[in-house]
Amino acid sequence: MTHDAPNPSNPRVAALIVAAGRGLRAGGDIPKQYQRLGDQMVLTRTLRALASHPLVHDLVVVHHPDDSDLLALALASLGHPVITTHGGATRDASVRAGLNVVPGDADCVLIHDAARPLVSRWVIDGVIAALSTHPGAAPGLPVVDALWRGDHRVERIGARDGLYRAQTPQGFHLAAIRAAHAAHPGGAADDVEVALAHGLDIAITPGDEDNLKLTRVQDFTRAERLLEAERMIDIRTGNGFDVHRFGPGDHVWLCGVKIPHDHGLIGHSDADVGLHTVTDAIYGALAEGDIGTHFPPSDPQWKGAESHIFLTHAVDLAAEKGFSISNVDLTFLCERPKIGPHAQTMRARLAELLRIDPDRISAKATTTERLGFTGREEGIAAMATVTLVKT
Repeated sequence: MTHDAPNPSNPRVAALIVAAGRGLRAGGDIPKQYQRLGDQMVLTRTLRALASHPLVHDLVVVHHPDDSDLLALALASLGHPVITTHGGATRDASVRAGLNVVPGDADCVLIHDAARPLVSRWVIDGVIAALSTHPGAAPGLPVVDALWRGDHRVERIGARDGLYRAQTPQGFHLAAIRAAHAAHPGGAADDVEVALAHGLDIAITPGDEDNLKLTRVQDFTRAERLLEAERMIDIRTGNGFDVHRFGPGDHVWLCGVKIPHDHGLIGHSDADVGLHTVTDAIYGALAEGDIGTHFPPSDPQWKGAESHIFLTHAVDLAAEKGFSISNVDLTFLCERPKIGPHAQTMRARLAELLRIDPDRISAKATTTERLGFTGREEGIAAMATVTLVKT
């Protein structure tokens, strides 16, 4: 059976999250998809993982009618529109209910278990990429352990060649999987079984050991360990660059330090090119735009503002996202004023604003050998690199 493939360069993808189960084996007073994993509900984490993919435009959640209040809590902080619908008595009935409300302009649909909150971007990438050449694709992990068959004692050994452990998301051309479910009598273990019964060709894409399904209490413990390891290695680097030209004045502000000079720096705020550059580097590491994003120059309230306001906002934002500032390397490009005599004072002020030790801050300068606008002493440029570490 053949089906037209979606646009391989920019398919419109919907994600259907099956969250109607009870999850009794996981323990707890509420279904496992609404239990906490770290600082978020399991379902919230699952939805964030899918919503963050650039090709996923639509989210559909199939839920149990009794869980409406819990679902509202899971969606409250998501920041992405979600289509919701009630599930059925079986998993395949729930999937059919979800497929009925997937927007018709979607090319493909990713059907994913709510209880797989640690699905990675590259697993999703693999499934979507395979859908350019196949009507269905799903991640799997080759079975590497010996297989036994028996009942409390080993009766025989099973062959493991060509066997895979199935994972989700399982992706399909939308029209094809709708037709497959409409024709299936029910009772399938997953959507690949439904698709195969309809004659669809299903590609196996790389799975991920960390894409575990939370089924038992010990699975939550393992997922917590994985999240902790992820937090420990989350390191971000951002770059900042800023320029201000000279104008009338008798001093300049650099890194919050007033330095006598025969010109001032011109800008909408106090034109502290040093603080602006470090601030933009922090925003960059957080993927949060730049100073203009948060403090638009068109807003008159920031006219003449002291630049430590901007830096403090960036530092607070990093903290809210769970990051601490590891180190800062700041370089000025100018002929005058001389930075060396003021470098230690700048480091001390930066340390105060950044809430880190001065020995984690470098503030230095270089000339451009009289070349360019800085060489002609028309202004000052600065560049900075900042490293953030997840705490």
